[in-house]
Amino acid sequence: PGPLCMLLRGKKRSRPVEASARCQEEVKFKEVMVYLVEKKMGRSRRNFLTSLARSKGFRVDDVLSDEVTHVVAEDNQAGGLWSWLREQGLRDISKVQVLDISWFTESMREGRPVTVESRHHIQVRDFTLAETVCSTPAAVDNVSQYACQRRTTTENHNKMFTDALEVLAESSEFNENEGRCLAFRRAASVLKSLPSAVRSLGATQGLPCLGEHTEAVIEEILQFGRCFKVEEIQCDERYQALKLFTSVFGVGPKTAEKWYRRGLRSFKEILNEPAIQLNKMQRAGFLYYRDISKTVSKAEAQALRCIIEETVHWIMPDAILALTGGFRRGKEYGHDVDFLVTTPELGREEGLLLHVIDRLQDQGILLYCEHQGTTFDATKLPSCNFEAMDHFEKCFLIVRLYEDQVEGGLQRNPGDSRAWRAIRVDLVVPPVDRYATALLGWTGSRQFVRDLRRFARKERRMLFDNHALYDKTKKMFLSTTTEEDIFVHLGLEYVEPWQRNA
Repeated sequence: PGPLCMLLRGKKRSRPVEASARCQEEVKFKEVMVYLVEKKMGRSRRNFLTSLARSKGFRVDDVLSDEVTHVVAEDNQAGGLWSWLREQGLRDISKVQVLDISWFTESMREGRPVTVESRHHIQVRDFTLAETVCSTPAAVDNVSQYACQRRTTTENHNKMFTDALEVLAESSEFNENEGRCLAFRRAASVLKSLPSAVRSLGATQGLPCLGEHTEAVIEEILQFGRCFKVEEIQCDERYQALKLFTSVFGVGPKTAEKWYRRGLRSFKEILNEPAIQLNKMQRAGFLYYRDISKTVSKAEAQALRCIIEETVHWIMPDAILALTGGFRRGKEYGHDVDFLVTTPELGREEGLLLHVIDRLQDQGILLYCEHQGTTFDATKLPSCNFEAMDHFEKCFLIVRLYEDQVEGGLQRNPGDSRAWRAIRVDLVVPPVDRYATALLGWTGSRQFVRDLRRFARKERRMLFDNHALYDKTKKMFLSTTTEEDIFVHLGLEYVEPWQRNA
């Protein structure tokens, strides 16, 4: 190897020496293996950062191996770094996140691996070099336009593109341009499903749902490592205000727009404005904002599952409970925790939710509750007009979760010495004969279920939502005891929950 390779590689240590010299810190994040590039960083700083990361539960490899998931470099030229990486003989370099030191420092500050954003990536700036740095093309054969015919795990190889497309989609939503919003989200969904990273615009040829705007975004990021339109949006005052306001529990885009048009730009201005009358949900959103705006870990979700399950079964031992949403799809973090609750016999679910709410109140852990009674009416099915929220009985809660209830502890804000945090919880109670359709709908992802409805309507002349599956040709409702039944009726291969992260 040449001098550049030697500088980047640093001095290798054998595994036995490494194992004996390392302190036995607890590993908290087994899915992440970090490799710190010594060039520019220096050996002493690298050793310090290695120790710091290990003390926080990260795995750090002293040598670059196929176990490494995150390569972190500081002040390295992208071209030289990527050229060196190509020479190391890794099995699949496209699966390795090559990141700036900013990702590492943010992760150390949060005490967990933060989500990789496009700004963290060390991207080759020269377009022709970008095409040759990793020549493994994304497999585009037989990629369906429908997310329900694709398998999308939590492993996103094209996050730098999908992050940009999500910003464009969100901006379109704020501007009430539903068509463009859906177009960007469909494109992002396709890219998430690819088995490897897109390294050239040519690798996207033949992919569905990638329109002219999306291809321009991909090309710009490949060439410059950034999308200038996205940066312009993120610096826009209106976008910043609406994104801030809609991060509050109970505040949607329309309310956020009203506040913006009043000239309000911050939480302080909203709370000090006498003309604004917050509803109960919004008041709770502001009161517990510091907690509920922070992500919820899988360990916290499992702790809440134990609490809700114990409460439900104390009232009705044979009740059925399922953790849904992103955690059912295998995600490590989410923003709230959703549960479906029903009973084996039709009709016994009536009144159960109110007893659960009372029990949580008696335990002293219920901080906020909004209960919505059922408006479900089978005689009004099928409905051709899809509504964002189904008609089942449900409640939106904020629950107190204690430190000693969570394996590995709570997700803490810096300087927070409390022994508890507030977390958002949703409970939905469908009748047992609607459980399968509700479970599929509440598991998501939103794009997966949206495409499932679209596939049913366009390809099978059926209507699907959280309430039922209806065959327009046969003019009858189809029996759906399990999720698998729904896929069979639609003529689709069953997609496991962990493969629905479209």
